[in-house]
Amino acid sequence: MSKEIKEPREARAIDHAVLPVESLEEARERLSALGFTVAPDGVHPFGTENACVYFSDGTFLEPLAIAQREDCEATAQEGNVFTARDQAFRFRCGENGFSAVAFASDDAKRDQKAFRKAGFSAGKKLKFKRKFTDAKGKSGNVEFRLAFAADLRAPDAFFFTCERVAQPKVDRSSLESHANSVTGIREIILSEPNPTDFQYLLQEAVNNRGDEVHSFGLEISAANGLLNVMTPEGLSAWFGVNRSGEGRGLRFEGMILTVRMLSTIRRVLDEHGIAHREMHNRVIVDPAPGQGFFLAFQEEAAA
Repeated sequence: MSKEIKEPREARAIDHAVLPVESLEEARERLSALGFTVAPDGVHPFGTENACVYFSDGTFLEPLAIAQREDCEATAQEGNVFTARDQAFRFRCGENGFSAVAFASDDAKRDQKAFRKAGFSAGKKLKFKRKFTDAKGKSGNVEFRLAFAADLRAPDAFFFTCERVAQPKVDRSSLESHANSVTGIREIILSEPNPTDFQYLLQEAVNNRGDEVHSFGLEISAANGLLNVMTPEGLSAWFGVNRSGEGRGLRFEGMILTVRMLSTIRRVLDEHGIAHREMHNRVIVDPAPGQGFFLAFQEEAAA
């Protein structure tokens, strides 16, 4: 009797980063000063709202604020993983941070089964729709299905896959052009004193059993970038930042974004009086109100 042959895994692509903020107004002001084009506000049906920054590589940033606290709390109590995790993050870490990474998916139901089988399901799937408006004011409904993965040892970080069930026919190309010349997300930086303790969660989230251990941590390749879990010593050596918070557990610390030219981001930061430094051929900006994570800008040619 022949054995079943399992197909090799295909790593998921990074879709977007979830970035809790105290208010969209504050986030929009900060991100605009950094040279980003910020999309019109979007409202979720469960009490949160966002003002996204879209990139030409298909990834994006999702600054996330509370629109209706009562709705967030009610849906969290009803089992909405997204609002429950957001509420928990804000309680533990404050209103300004980096709580989750989403991966693109064409089948969230399949992902949910895989997360459950591996022991990393964070709860039931979530399906919802919201209105999307482009820079010209044209709008339409976009519908999503999400599947969540997490580890109880890391209460301040979670992952999910994002399936777009329906998309409006709107043009977001003008929203993908930025004064700072950013083109996309290159690398997601996390921290943990012993990164390999979370390799199985990361492998399931990315859908890649391969990883690379280096002197300062652990890397796992997504289809379009890297997840790099660094020790506190690694964060300091490569980015000049300290690990956020105390104790153990995964934490999202920042990200590396690709730019066409470093001279462009330098000019934008100087024009707005935003402090920055250079390390390892990258321009680095520390967290600030409306930007609760560090940003490192790297030229595409060096990526």
